[in-house]
Amino acid sequence: MRASGRSSRAGRREGGVLSRPYHALRHPDFRRLWLAQLVSQTGSQMQVVAINWHVYLLTKSPLALGFVGLTRVLPIVVFSLWGGVLADRADRRRVMFAAQSAMTAVSVALAVVAFLRRDSVAVIYVLNAVQACATSFDNPARQALVPRLVPIQDLPGALALNLTMFQAATIAGPAFAGALLASLGSLSWFAGDTGASAVGVVYALNAASFLFVLGALLRIRTSTAPEHVDGPREAPLAALLSGLRFVFTTPLMVWTMGLDFVATFFSGAMSLLPIVADQVLHVGPAGYGWLASAPATGALLGSLYTSVRPLPRRQGLTLLWAVAAYGTATIVYGLSRSFLLTFMALACTGLADVVSTVIRQTVRQLITPDVLRGRMTSVNMIFFMGGPQLGELEAGFVASRFASVVLGVTVSIVAGGAVTLVAVAAIAAATPLVRRYEGPG
Repeated sequence: MRASGRSSRAGRREGGVLSRPYHALRHPDFRRLWLAQLVSQTGSQMQVVAINWHVYLLTKSPLALGFVGLTRVLPIVVFSLWGGVLADRADRRRVMFAAQSAMTAVSVALAVVAFLRRDSVAVIYVLNAVQACATSFDNPARQALVPRLVPIQDLPGALALNLTMFQAATIAGPAFAGALLASLGSLSWFAGDTGASAVGVVYALNAASFLFVLGALLRIRTSTAPEHVDGPREAPLAALLSGLRFVFTTPLMVWTMGLDFVATFFSGAMSLLPIVADQVLHVGPAGYGWLASAPATGALLGSLYTSVRPLPRRQGLTLLWAVAAYGTATIVYGLSRSFLLTFMALACTGLADVVSTVIRQTVRQLITPDVLRGRMTSVNMIFFMGGPQLGELEAGFVASRFASVVLGVTVSIVAGGAVTLVAVAAIAAATPLVRRYEGPG
């Protein structure tokens, strides 16, 4: 069954009752792509851990880890808007297929340089940036594709299921990568190469995981081209400006997008986790893998809940409380000297983040016409991906200002959480529109 994608039907119910979130899996095209992305996202999360650990092994520097985030965000800022324009003008399945193929090639290249001992921080940065370029085109096409694969009444459930899939992958990927790095690093065949061959195995596994998505895309039967618009087609630059105009003249979108950016910029400190694992908690790569999966553990619990039960109707207040909880949990993460407490704090950041994400994504999709969904996603992509990645750089820079690495890491993480709490209070006081927002129901 095809979704119309028309925003005018966004609030309708089927038979007077909103469908259960998991009903989205009844639709074959969505189900196949969802399962394929579960495999692929697991591989991608393994690679995120491997890249951070690889850079840490080569440099032992918090600032070098922060630059990993910078090399991810700059291509997104430069290319994501054009990725959104392309997603609104071309067949979204084909755009996604091309982007996924490019990401496969990058993972293969990372594996090759690792196995051949040609690894360097510069090479890792460059390949990481190329992967981010592909993501700039993949994400708008993928997000705009979802409303075409399910009927409109199943869209909130499909978005919640996508978050569930992503969080499950973010649990399995880092945990598996950490265990793999620890076990392979202890083998004699991998000795003496700063762990390059061990991370090379992770890169190779990620390359293989992309094949599942490519296969699922080839099997899609639903039309994935954007809806036809009467009249002459806008020039690319005019189309880009139309998308920007829509996003920045929609107050609810602007405020929720800005809140997310501020929170993830100041509380984004996951790039410092290798240092926390190694020098603060002394748990090594295996412990690092488990800690890296902790946010997704909490997020999975939250996304499973939102997959079977709708969120409260007063979603504006829920959003504000969720972001405040995110900042509070970040402070605990920074102060903790216990593996268990750190794991729990990180899990709480994930739980809080997924609640706010479900609300923000549903709002954006419901108020955006189909012909603008790719561009809307690309603008939001700069904020919801740029915030965390720039936050990683900010966290690494602050931490590097202290003579003691452990003290610097602690101050950086705790200060970020505190600023997030101040920002939530300020936005809650200044914007009744957000406080009073009520979701569909």
